[in-house]
Amino acid sequence: MSEIGERISRVKEEIEEARSHSITGEPVELIAVTKTHDVKTIREAIVAGATDIGENKVQELRGKIEEIGPEVRYHMIGNLQSNKVKYIYQDVVLIHSLDRKSLAKEIEKRAQQTNDIVRCLLEVNIGRESSKGGLLFEEVLPFLESILDYSHIKIDGLMTVAPAVDDENYLRALFRKMFALKEDIALRNYKDVDMKYLSMGMSNDFPIAIEEGANMVRIGSRIFGARTY
Repeated sequence: MSEIGERISRVKEEIEEARSHSITGEPVELIAVTKTHDVKTIREAIVAGATDIGENKVQELRGKIEEIGPEVRYHMIGNLQSNKVKYIYQDVVLIHSLDRKSLAKEIEKRAQQTNDIVRCLLEVNIGRESSKGGLLFEEVLPFLESILDYSHIKIDGLMTVAPAVDDENYLRALFRKMFALKEDIALRNYKDVDMKYLSMGMSNDFPIAIEEGANMVRIGSRIFGARTY
């Protein structure tokens, strides 16, 4: 087994361990975050069982789609500029970073032209960090209700990037708040809104996120090591 294969195996073991303590017990989907890593390295991960990869930048994602092809499912996990939607909306299974009306309008416009349904997660800035994108907690419901008539966008859940801190109690509180928001939205039974995914947890905090209800995690450095640039 390759080094990357061994890392993926360890991460999967940790995911299952955390899942055994999860408040939901749901299966957890692993997104391998491949930003800055080359196709050769990514192919090692695919051989080792990676089925979904996430990218932050459209240009990098586009290049990897063209080189790797349909061997894996692609996720757009970073900030998405409206003028770049056209390059990726038909090739990703999920856009994790829907957080503003202008982006929703562009996705709807492009998808309407080609009669596609684009699955998205609402990005929530749960730590209220000025350096990050995402809707503030209190903005989520009004924003969601404002795009309910966008028939070519399907909201499949929520995503957040927690603050990079070592305070476990603080992180747990934020993750619990995200889970409660997901459950609240689910109970409202909005048309064409499915709170299927709660995407939260990365290399430094994914076990805590899973224990608090995450069913999708985005892991980069624990699989691929430090970024190459």
